[in-house]
Amino acid sequence: MSRPPLPPFDEASAIEKIRLAEDGWNGRDPQKVALAYTENCLWRNRAEFVAGREAIVQLLTRKWTRELDYRLIKELWAYTDNRIAVRFAYEFHDDSGQWFRAYGNENWEFDDNGLMSRRIASINEHAISAEERKFHWPQGRRPDDHPGLSDLGL
Repeated sequence: MSRPPLPPFDEASAIEKIRLAEDGWNGRDPQKVALAYTENCLWRNRAEFVAGREAIVQLLTRKWTRELDYRLIKELWAYTDNRIAVRFAYEFHDDSGQWFRAYGNENWEFDDNGLMSRRIASINEHAISAEERKFHWPQGRRPDDHPGLSDLGL
């Protein structure tokens, strides 16, 4: 299975890869998102360590069950041949209606087929009011004309 763009990355292909990942995560379909990772992909997500697509599906299912109205923006930080560093922010609310904004960094490593073989994510979040939200698009893909992280001052 091939998942273009493929390494080695240049700036344009790294940005494209990031946007494809953002679009997938904003779709909130764990089965579909997991297909972007190798069968034995290693993850560190906050303090949770998982390995393999099935574990990724389980983690994302739990995540999007508790993180409601999830909206994510990713932005390029750096890249090399088969690695991309990303910074991101996302907003969600819990089942009590409390909104949160999470910030983080991810380090990605890809195999030759463009599948992610390693994902290391560091994430911090804090409560925000509904009025402080910055991500206001309908559920799903972020519109092309919606500001990115740098444009929003994040």
